Parts: sequence; C-alpha cells; structure tokens
Amino acid sequence: MPTPHNTAQPGDIAPLVLMPGDPRRAARIADEFLEDAVQVSEVRGIGAYTGSYRGTPMSVMASGMGIPSISIYATELFRFYGVRRICRVGTCGGISDRVAVRDVIIANAAHTNSNVARLFVPDVTLSLAPSFDMLRAAVDAARTMDRPVHVGPVFSSDFFYLDRADVVAGLEKVGTLGVEMEAAALYACAAIDGAEALAVLTVSDHLKNGGGDMSAEERETNFQASLRVAAAALLA
Repeated sequence: MPTPHNTAQPGDIAPLVLMPGDPRRAARIADEFLEDAVQVSEVRGIGAYTGSYRGTPMSVMASGMGIPSISIYATELFRFYGVRRICRVGTCGGISDRVAVRDVIIANAAHTNSNVARLFVPDVTLSLAPSFDMLRAAVDAARTMDRPVHVGPVFSSDFFYLDRADVVAGLEKVGTLGVEMEAAALYACAAIDGAEALAVLTVSDHLKNGGGDMSAEERETNFQASLRVAAAALLA
C-alpha cells in the first residue's frame, strides 16, 4: 500500500532491493545496472525503480542520509511492500590502516552510538548483524574480483561531524574497518521485521590517512564493484 514516503502500488517493488544513500546514485543504478527499470515512486526526491538483474526482479531505492531516514524506508519496504532482502550499497570513511580509498567493505556487524540498538528489547543492547546467507554470498562473490575487499565491523555514527579522536582510536582497537551512518539501522529494521539485510560499502575517504579521497562525482559513479557484490548477496 502507498505510504507517506512511497507512492508505489502493491507489486511495484521487487522482493530484492539495492539501497544506496544518494537518490542520484539510485537513478544511475536503475539506468546502468538493472534491465528495463521503470520508476515506481518519487516522494521528497527519493525515487524507487524496479527492473531485473540477470532475469530476477530487483528494485533500487535511495535511503537518504542517517539512521532515521533509512529506518523509515527500510521499515516501509519490509512491512508494507513484501521486501525480503535489502542490501545497502554506499560509501564509508576508512578507520583501519588495513583499508584504503576505493576498497570495498562487507559489514559483518554494525557498532553504533545511536539508541537504535536499545529501542526494541527492554534493558538489552542488540547485536546488529547482517543475514548470514547474504554475507556468505557477498564474500564468495568478492573473492572473484580484483578489487581489495575486506570483511569486518563498521561504525554507524549518529552525528556526521563527530570530531573525537578517542572514539576513532577505540573503534580501530576493536577491529572496526570504517564509519558510515546507516548500516546499524538497516540491520535493526531487518531483525525486527523478520527480513534480511547487508551493507556493502566503498571506502570514499580515510579518517587517518589523508589524500586521495574520492570526489563527489566519483562517489556517485565508482560503485560497480560493490554493486556486483551486493547483487550477489541479494540473489543468495
């Protein structure tokens, strides 16, 4: 059913959804990655498109930026449109010295400073993790690529301009690979609605190792490797 944030009709959105943050990236994915994609919703500048990938129906819809925004779109897709799997395909900042700009990170867990991990079960902080089947398929697909791919936890920050060197150092010490703003909420939404999710991220900049950061245009266009990994996860 249409919602305040989505005008698609029942059946317009496929059970498998790619979810970048940027609406322009979603439109580009629909145009260049999916076959015969058509726009099925456009509310507040957030477009949703449905086509197919290798003969399987697949949709793409942007999430916007941040935990509240992706929580709205993911929940509505899972709860009202019958979506079974969402794969976030976005960017992140590198934290670990093991990752470099343009590498791909498959997030096997999402730490967060948001309250989203504590909202649903009284006195419990949930462990926010992806679907195992999606994670396994993504890793298998990544092993066939020539792009460096890393598997590990990311940090979903609730505040973009958090200038805390002690936080970054602590996260690096416990093996966190990168920082972004949505994966934790996506994993929480999937858990609450009995669905599946994964985040596959391209490192667009590095918090410690300056230089070589991707431009705004590169962030929009340089995602083919992560898209192939994300699609394999959805098809698992």
